Amino acid sequence: MSDQRRLAAIHADITRRYFLGLGVVGLGTLPLWSEEIAASPHLADLLASLEYLTKDEDFRTIGRGDPKPHTLPAEKLRAVGLARDTWQLEVEADPESDAEVESPMTIAGGNALDWQGLMGLADKHAVRFLKVMSCTNVRVPFGMGLWEGVPLRELLWLAKPKSNVRRVFYYGYHNDDLAQRFQSSLPVGRILEDPPGEHPVILCYKLNNEWLSPDRGGPVRMIVPEAYGNKSVKWLQHIVFTNNYKANDTYALKNNDTVSSLKTCARFINAPKSVEKGDAVPITGLAQVGMSGLREVQYWLQSRDNAWREDDPYFTKAPWQTAEMLPPPEHWGGGLKDGKLPAVPRQIDPATGKPLTWPLRYTIVHWAALLRNVPPGKYDLRCRTIDANGIAQPMPRPFLKSGKNDIQKEILTVQG
Repeated sequence: MSDQRRLAAIHADITRRYFLGLGVVGLGTLPLWSEEIAASPHLADLLASLEYLTKDEDFRTIGRGDPKPHTLPAEKLRAVGLARDTWQLEVEADPESDAEVESPMTIAGGNALDWQGLMGLADKHAVRFLKVMSCTNVRVPFGMGLWEGVPLRELLWLAKPKSNVRRVFYYGYHNDDLAQRFQSSLPVGRILEDPPGEHPVILCYKLNNEWLSPDRGGPVRMIVPEAYGNKSVKWLQHIVFTNNYKANDTYALKNNDTVSSLKTCARFINAPKSVEKGDAVPITGLAQVGMSGLREVQYWLQSRDNAWREDDPYFTKAPWQTAEMLPPPEHWGGGLKDGKLPAVPRQIDPATGKPLTWPLRYTIVHWAALLRNVPPGKYDLRCRTIDANGIAQPMPRPFLKSGKNDIQKEILTVQG
């Protein structure tokens, strides 16, 4: 199933509630749901099981290497340290720099971090937060998850870094072949200290309250909350302190901006290609909530007979209309028991089980709109976001290779 179809299947259940609230049933022009389902006495049960989080098996899986680590048989995973009972993580100084670490943690030294040690840290320091996983160059997010782990800084201090440390780079299992290594890096300051309201960089071992599967990078992966997926390296086994001031991310080798935070942007999930005159036109989508938050999702229907002015490439003067952002779900999905979130003190009110704010940064929000009385003709249908600073997509960072946030366009024909 394609990413678009996978997201549409999940998203359709959520947006159904919006259109039913408007008294719209059937929607024969758009495969959100059938008239029979909309009129079914079982609809209440369907609405009670809405999905917001992505199940493990529904995430898009990206793996690098030959063979890709998540495809290895179970006995091979154990042999190479990609099972919980054999996993170990080394933390040491970069031999190519003058970084000083008093207590490196290595397999050869017999003190690498193992699963038992990680769980000991988790007993004291575990955190959970909601985060969307997106790729810098892919329009549709790979999935939305509840991630659990230990702040990376808790481990780094155990190695006693001493001086000449400016960055930390890290990499996972790569078939014992340096040519296959995929690594990323962060300033050490970002790991040791969180800006107000930010989540820590974590050694992640759970997704949606279940142990990470090999497909998701288990047993342990990095999760960098504000970043695109290239920072959240899977199958983690090595962390290195360095005095090298340059980012040495593998992903940068193909002209990618590897230090870009998630951007705020809107995407269509369901938009009809053709409707009959007089039909209502339901449109739905997702918005990714980036570093600058999200104030509003907008849409604009433009006749194809009218060319837009060339001096306004981002359509800033267009007559955009406001779509409705849907509220937090009652049932979070993702395979969680009864669809209920475990305690997430950073984002969820423990007394009510509801988000402290909405929408949440570095997550997604569903949106919908219903167009009525559209005259016959051919149209360009676009969507965009307005971030919490009042800046319209694709600004303030319109450059691709730092996150795909172009204004999406779909073509709609209203038959006469």
